[in-house]
Amino acid sequence: MNKAEGPISQDNTGLVSLADEQQVVKVVSASILKLWETVNDLTRLRPTRRERFRVTIFGSARVPKEHWVYRAVHDLAAELTRMDCDIVTGGGPGLMQAANEGAHSADPEGRRKSVGIRVELPFEQDVNAFVTEAFEHRTFFTRLHHFVLVSDAFVVVPGGIGTVLETMMIWQLLQVRKLHDTPLILAGKMYAELVDWCKGRMADFMVPRYVEFVAGLPLTETGRVHKFKLRAEGVGDAWDRDRDGDRAGARR
Repeated sequence: MNKAEGPISQDNTGLVSLADEQQVVKVVSASILKLWETVNDLTRLRPTRRERFRVTIFGSARVPKEHWVYRAVHDLAAELTRMDCDIVTGGGPGLMQAANEGAHSADPEGRRKSVGIRVELPFEQDVNAFVTEAFEHRTFFTRLHHFVLVSDAFVVVPGGIGTVLETMMIWQLLQVRKLHDTPLILAGKMYAELVDWCKGRMADFMVPRYVEFVAGLPLTETGRVHKFKLRAEGVGDAWDRDRDGDRAGARR
């Protein structure tokens, strides 16, 4: 509660009249803050061990299936699934669908989870068909919090403003040590260029531990992805192909 607002006035019955707008606002504000304290306490709870390692893949909702990046993300998710990882995405179309589809192709029986964490939007109504466990949020804030709670690692593939928002939130949590031992892998030259811009324009910019950059996609072309460190080995220069076209078509 904000102490500067002062105590809540009430009569000798302990009640606050709805006619007293100022006091009603104080009651509502104090109650909301107490709810957040409860949420924060509950989110401190963690299982001793997860059934499987969970990898969240952030990426564009606008990339069509015919684009080579779609296939690259599909193959990445498939390989992670074969390594007994659960796949988590935003549950929508584009590269989110590519990841969920890749998980399904590697595990058609559905022994591993292919999770979609959605946000309510007027123009993206349905979760993609390859999600086996779906969650729906009304706000981006609670949705981003959900990603943090359920993920052991994050892989960021090409995207737009939404993808950058997700990336920077995870980046900040790593930087201020609210997330620990959580890999954040940025795949694609666009992220190297973004970081170069940050270094040149931001004050006291730093790259937190556990943040890694991969030169391009596909991550699985000649190498392998280790499920605990998520280091890509033998990555080619595939992301450099059609670079100008990708910037126009792979937006979110």
